[in-house]
Amino acid sequence: MSGRPSFVVEDQSETVAFLERELGAERRIDTHGAVVFLCREHAYKLKRAVKFPYMDFSTAPRRAAMCAAEIDINRRMAPEIYLGVRPVFRRRGHLVLGEIGESGQSDSGDGAVDWLVAMRRFDEEGMLDRMAARGALTPALMAQLGARIARFHEGLPAITQGFCSPDDYRHSVAADVRQMREAGDRLDPPTSEALAEAMPRSLEPYIDLVARRVAAGAVRRCHGDLHLRNIVLLQGEPVPFDAIEFSDKIANIDVLYDLAFALMDLARQGLHALANRLLNEWLWRIAELPDASHEEALALLPMFLARRASIRAYVDSAVTAVSGADNAPARAYQKAALDFLQPVPPRLVAVGGLSGSGKTTLALKLAPDIGRTPGAVVVRSDVERKRLAGIGLEERMPAGSYTPEASARVYDAIIARAERALCAGHSVVLDAVFARDSERAAAEALAERVGVPFQGIWLDVPKDVAQERVAARRGDASDATPDVVARQFGYDLGTIHWQRRKA
Repeated sequence: MSGRPSFVVEDQSETVAFLERELGAERRIDTHGAVVFLCREHAYKLKRAVKFPYMDFSTAPRRAAMCAAEIDINRRMAPEIYLGVRPVFRRRGHLVLGEIGESGQSDSGDGAVDWLVAMRRFDEEGMLDRMAARGALTPALMAQLGARIARFHEGLPAITQGFCSPDDYRHSVAADVRQMREAGDRLDPPTSEALAEAMPRSLEPYIDLVARRVAAGAVRRCHGDLHLRNIVLLQGEPVPFDAIEFSDKIANIDVLYDLAFALMDLARQGLHALANRLLNEWLWRIAELPDASHEEALALLPMFLARRASIRAYVDSAVTAVSGADNAPARAYQKAALDFLQPVPPRLVAVGGLSGSGKTTLALKLAPDIGRTPGAVVVRSDVERKRLAGIGLEERMPAGSYTPEASARVYDAIIARAERALCAGHSVVLDAVFARDSERAAAEALAERVGVPFQGIWLDVPKDVAQERVAARRGDASDATPDVVARQFGYDLGTIHWQRRKA
């Protein structure tokens, strides 16, 4: 086929034309790596015969292996979507479509010439990129997604060997730069050059942290391509699909880097509140890594976001080389990548008030607009209490758990967690009752010690309103009840110097 891009190594036009006739697809989707046929109840993906530095489908055996791998890997998160592999045979000079799960060897002895990933078709309007475009994404859905991704990451074994060393990071960043440059005018060359300087500079101060994250078990065989187009709402649950199957190098990554693709995608569209909600829910639920905490790893997040945007830029530019589509979206990702690397000084905000005063609601409202993308980390005493007890956020603490000694441990823990995030350059909103002068003083002292601006906010609320609010709570980390509220209103709060607001 004359005039095809250099990364296309085989003419599959006969197979594509056959499948269009045979499948009777309602619609066809072309990407840089696949042709997807959308039928009435099923979807079929034919891998393109392409060879990129990061993805190789250049031979039929390679495509066969990658189809099988795609099924196995994606069944971890989306078993309801992935059905199996379907072969395409050549018999007596004609192409014939085999059945799902059929061997690549026909009765006549002819082997398959290509393979399809067979999937159950879903309503594309449930894909999160489309929901984002029509304003249908909600904080509650982001909380669901954050919890689901955290559970997924928790179930993955740690990887301490392979493609995860500091030098691997350096080589990966260099590859990103090289591929943006190779895209030429399909991207914006001056922005490519600016990123060529900024991205390595954003990595080098944290090379030791990269090594400690590997040793601590943060690197796992993740999804690898977790942007909004690869997440769909099925029966009310967000389900990630289309995970990376073709490269351990791309998928064996830090769990925060895995999450960063979705964060980047939301932030690039201006959906900062949703990105912030996703990050915080994930942080509340992911297990601790004491030797290289997730809060400390936030120092890497600007580089992670920039890399994700850069990858989307040059991948989308490759799509335009095949389809002739507009290059503007790819260039927008480039600009976003550069924006993510701009420094923003961290801040500490503390929100206090008795149970039912609206602390968490205000903290989550403030957080997206504080500090660098995607906004401040919300450190909640209710979450920390459950974490210290080793129980789920929705489980209730055992009777007798709310002792002064236990409370002191919780406040020490939230101050320590906030300090790790602030030292990583990330802003923090503390969410706790802060009923004692000493607790409020500890928050103020943290800001002074780290050298960041501090704002304290105290929420005043009538007792009956607070009791009504806590009585109506469902599925929250807080264990407060109307009786707890009644006791709190008897506290000696001391002198409150923080800004007071009516809740």
